Amino acid sequence: MTGVQTCALPISFLHAYANPEHERIAGKIVQEMLPDAYVSLSHEILREYREYERTSTTVVNSYIGPKVGGYVRNLQNRLAKLDFKGELAIMQSNGGVMAASTAVSRPVMMMESGPVGGIIAGAEVGKALGYRDVVSFDMGGTTAKASLVRDGEAAMAEGYYVGGYASGHPVMMPVVDVVEVGAGGGSIAWIDEVGALKVGPRSAGADPGPICYELGGTQPTITDANVILGRIGADDFLGGEMKLDRDGAAKGMMKVVGDPLKMGLHAAARAVIDISISKMSLAVREVSVAKGYDPRDFAMVASGGAGPPHAVTVARELNIPTVVIPIFPSHFSALGMVMTDERHDFVRTYYSEITVADFGLLRRITKEMQEEARKLVSGDKEMEAQILFDLRYVGQEFALQVPIANEQLERADVKSIRAAFDAMHEHRYAHSSSDEQIEIINVRLIALGKRTKLKLPAINDASGAPKFTTRPVVFNDDTPVETRVYKRDDLGKGQTIEGPALVVEYGTTTVIFPGDSLKVADTGELIISLRKA
Repeated sequence: MTGVQTCALPISFLHAYANPEHERIAGKIVQEMLPDAYVSLSHEILREYREYERTSTTVVNSYIGPKVGGYVRNLQNRLAKLDFKGELAIMQSNGGVMAASTAVSRPVMMMESGPVGGIIAGAEVGKALGYRDVVSFDMGGTTAKASLVRDGEAAMAEGYYVGGYASGHPVMMPVVDVVEVGAGGGSIAWIDEVGALKVGPRSAGADPGPICYELGGTQPTITDANVILGRIGADDFLGGEMKLDRDGAAKGMMKVVGDPLKMGLHAAARAVIDISISKMSLAVREVSVAKGYDPRDFAMVASGGAGPPHAVTVARELNIPTVVIPIFPSHFSALGMVMTDERHDFVRTYYSEITVADFGLLRRITKEMQEEARKLVSGDKEMEAQILFDLRYVGQEFALQVPIANEQLERADVKSIRAAFDAMHEHRYAHSSSDEQIEIINVRLIALGKRTKLKLPAINDASGAPKFTTRPVVFNDDTPVETRVYKRDDLGKGQTIEGPALVVEYGTTTVIFPGDSLKVADTGELIISLRKA
């Protein structure tokens, strides 16, 4: 039937990254023979050497293209019927958004984009509060994710594997560097064959969910442990709309964890939390310490429904001094999607030792990429462009992406480019070799279509001491502490709270430990200062 894409065909020629003309001709022939086919040309997806990775990326694009294209077109049609006058933008894995038309032709750039919105929002909120170096921590129902924001910019990785590194399919597209572990609110606690307590990666999910949900779950989870400890209230969950079964959670915890390990109820629940904290701390270490950064120099922005109950404990494990709980933490990824710019990434392979590189050709390459970017940036948005060189010492396999100023490119300033690479190598790997030759592998261009930034309005001033209730909560040992419980909506800007305390809102609960203190920012964020050890 005309107009329906009945097949998808990826086309990838060995050296199309250098000369795409034959690939274009093949694409035209296919379109003439199969006018309804979804065709992906490798040079349009990725103009970079490494034919296996380029081909794999093109194949993945073709595999998801027809279905994703149908979704996007259906969304456009439905919005048109609603007389929608705004701009439809689609989130990408690189931390930017793209026009719907670009999403239809390059859907591979949408993969792994789900958690990215929260990271971008974390960067923007951090900058607004004066924290340009941020650890973004997002804990949901099945996983916890960590990412690093350095000087207001999210850390990037070049590519990922769909289906895992061991047997997955490589996709060589820029993606925000996220480390994910199987620790979420629904992660199940269990005893392995040698009698050791484990938490996750198995999850109760939303159905049947934790035991306390009373939807049929029988295995204790991290959420059950928090309810047992009083950190999540059985009566104020989801604003009181959903009552939780603390007694059922306690029975399940004792049956699976407490009795086999000869532990009391509170000790068993704390052990489940402690193990999950250790797993999540490793994720934060992976994006910070493993990359040469000290977590103590960062603030943590915590989001997700399960982020605020655990953020302070994770931060304390790593000596992070400040935790920020943003507004709408359970919907933070969605908020981030309206806070980011349009972004397009381009790459061209250019292989040469830098001392003999043809800077005239390099300038032409960057100009071509800028012209291509201008065609993709939607509307009349102001465009900003950043040039980067992939550089490495001769003989190395992996390269570092070094930002290049226009002046360096125009003057062919090899000396300053070399110095920037050596400094970056020293920071990343704790050594550099100033006498070794370096070589250019790829030239990259990041084009940003600037969007109007969302500004969060100031909240009302504090009017006296906020109202609170109390309930027993277990913190650092097995003895419950009578703890003040505040509603977030009752807190005004400038309000301060000393721990122990809980701040509840519709989608989550913020846990403040004894000795820690909280201050409400002018725009409503909760800024928690951790006590010094």
